[in-house]
Amino acid sequence: MVFGPLPGLADAAAVYHYAADAHALELRCAFDRREWTAVTEGEDLVLVALTSIHWREAWKYGERAFRYCQHDLGHAIAAISLAASMLGWRTELLSAWSHRAIAALLGLNRDDDFVDAEREEPGCVLVVTAGRVPDQLSSGSDHLLAALGGGRWSGRASQLSEDHIQWTFIDDVATATEDPGRARPNPLTIQTDVNPRIALANTSRRPAMPARAVMLQRRSALAFDARSPIDAETFFAMLARTLVIPASPSACLWWTPRIHFVLFVHRVVGVAPGLYVMGRDRGGFERLLREIRGHDVREPAHDTLPLVCLGRGDCRSLARRLSCDQDIASDGCFSLGMIAEFDRSLAEYGPSFYRHLFWESGLVGQILYLEAEAAGVRSTGIGCFYDDPVHEVLGLQNHAFQSLYHFTVGMPVEDTRLTTEAGYLWG
Repeated sequence: MVFGPLPGLADAAAVYHYAADAHALELRCAFDRREWTAVTEGEDLVLVALTSIHWREAWKYGERAFRYCQHDLGHAIAAISLAASMLGWRTELLSAWSHRAIAALLGLNRDDDFVDAEREEPGCVLVVTAGRVPDQLSSGSDHLLAALGGGRWSGRASQLSEDHIQWTFIDDVATATEDPGRARPNPLTIQTDVNPRIALANTSRRPAMPARAVMLQRRSALAFDARSPIDAETFFAMLARTLVIPASPSACLWWTPRIHFVLFVHRVVGVAPGLYVMGRDRGGFERLLREIRGHDVREPAHDTLPLVCLGRGDCRSLARRLSCDQDIASDGCFSLGMIAEFDRSLAEYGPSFYRHLFWESGLVGQILYLEAEAAGVRSTGIGCFYDDPVHEVLGLQNHAFQSLYHFTVGMPVEDTRLTTEAGYLWG
């Protein structure tokens, strides 16, 4: 995190590392407050930079660790955006910042600070503000990095593990998808047909839960009871909130939505079990529907949501099989696969956008997590799935669209072998 002087914390502007276990900030670099004021043009704002340590996932998941780290970044982007909106602030992902600039901003390129410790991989930079984003920040990193030139650095990284398995594939992918930064495209405009969706998302009759309570109790389900349903209104409202509407976390991204859904509906009262698809961007959804083959049924499944039924029937076994034969994909109310507009996105923005597609899927997953908690059920992300069989089910014959993340929602079964304790003393 980077921000200006705060009473009771520091008189200087500074770069901090957030220690999640202690809910505390650790000073990394202090620099002249006047330089910060010049760069931010007097605006009240905070920069939040996200990084990954691949070994945190690779020790367990091997090569899949890279995409899981990107999923986690997406979840974090959504969490920050939602937390900021609760305070009346907004969040914007800065597209112009390259990975090398992020590394310089955070001191990740300081070799002496990482002796015997795992290196951090730059992710992205978010600006959180109640005002405007200064041009000196949105257009690039030069001005702020120059301000850090006279800064005083402190701190060293701690080691996670003494022993490691070297997954060179992860390093190769990280290098191939290094982000050079890019000028921000024109600001996104909300589509004119989104108003009915906003109304749908705000008219659910379920009792309101305090946002703080929903966020603090958010957990991943370990198993579902394979019998409890949800009602159609809740189902449609959950889907509607994944769309790009004002104040949605999706609005902090600088690109139009590239993630769409293939849904396996199992237990939704008022919605026939079966296979459905839903689009989060009109043009992308039309292209997806053109690529889908072998499904003659194309029935609209809602008056305003871009939801289409491809076939009715029990698809629990299919959902289980596609998600690495995991029962949790079939025992809930519904599950889904996130289908990304793949080739077109990489052609438009380059190899580094491979990461961004996973960020968007993680962001959408975070929304579904919170929506499930608010609805009195629970959800979990499914990182293990068979992408080629997903393509076969939809009749996809190339990489125009690619399955990137699976998800499932249902009534959780408590595991009595586990003890639940408060995660943080401050919570």
